Amino acid sequence: MPLNQSHRFCIAPMIDWTDRYCRFFHRLLTRKARLYTEMVVDEAIIRGDRDRLLDPGSVAGPVALQLGGSDAGRLAEAARIGEGYGYQEVNFNVGCPSDRVQSGAFGACLMRDPSLVARGVEAMRRAVSVPVTVKCRIGVDDQDPAAVLPAFADAMAGAGCETLIVHARKAWLQGLSPKENRSVPPLDYELVAQLARERRDLHVVLNGGIGSLDEAEAHLGRFAGVMLGRAAYERPYLLTSVDERLFGENVPAPSRAMVVRTVADRAERTGTPVWRYARHMLGLYAGEPGARTWRRRLSEETRAGGSPVLLDALDEVEAAQAAA
Repeated sequence: MPLNQSHRFCIAPMIDWTDRYCRFFHRLLTRKARLYTEMVVDEAIIRGDRDRLLDPGSVAGPVALQLGGSDAGRLAEAARIGEGYGYQEVNFNVGCPSDRVQSGAFGACLMRDPSLVARGVEAMRRAVSVPVTVKCRIGVDDQDPAAVLPAFADAMAGAGCETLIVHARKAWLQGLSPKENRSVPPLDYELVAQLARERRDLHVVLNGGIGSLDEAEAHLGRFAGVMLGRAAYERPYLLTSVDERLFGENVPAPSRAMVVRTVADRAERTGTPVWRYARHMLGLYAGEPGARTWRRRLSEETRAGGSPVLLDALDEVEAAQAAA
């Protein structure tokens, strides 16, 4: 099977982070990266405020909806609704270790029941025309990843899933907090690479601990794609190099100032409180002169003011850079 370029570089779905405002900001930095929603529970889509939950926020380019759930019928209905909002992929969350997810009997705990996950994948595939993908861990708790991951991958491929995104750590559902689960369990890239070699019918995308584009590019020799999470969120300007470096696109990178002005203009035109965008932009000047000023101004003032606060912060940062 030829390399699937669509998942060559992805930005991970992150609860409370990758909302529509974050995705708008990230799309200004890269046209090619595949973006993901926060995990949305199937029942919330079926019974809740769909426009609030699913509005893609006028974000162009590849964007995927991540769903949480365990009932095949509800997952299928939620996927069908999500496709109607224009998402080009439905991703099934089988990796989140949060207490909220465990109490709902979905997320990482589903690694224990691959047949249940497979039924969900099959139901969603029948309901939508876009690809259905799965994001998982290498195992949970005392499972042996060397046995669990290949068997899980076999079940997903048998259900018609062609792309498996693997966070290369276990999830410890007992004993570690969700935050600790993002960094404490050791990474096992080699196990995931072995899966990619042995399952040529699957596009295996690597997630977990990738901290830079140098690391991402190095991994692309062994995987169909890479997925960055915290690195992309905390140092977002690195995304401006993705299109040229990983996709061969000869396009000029937008300046930080251009990005700030575009966000300020959109907030003003749409009447959106500017803090909804600004809270995702704290790391825009990471490592640059004026970074501390930028973070302070956005953290302290954007909730109280509108887009002029964002532009005032930009002016102060540019002054600091000119004086450096």
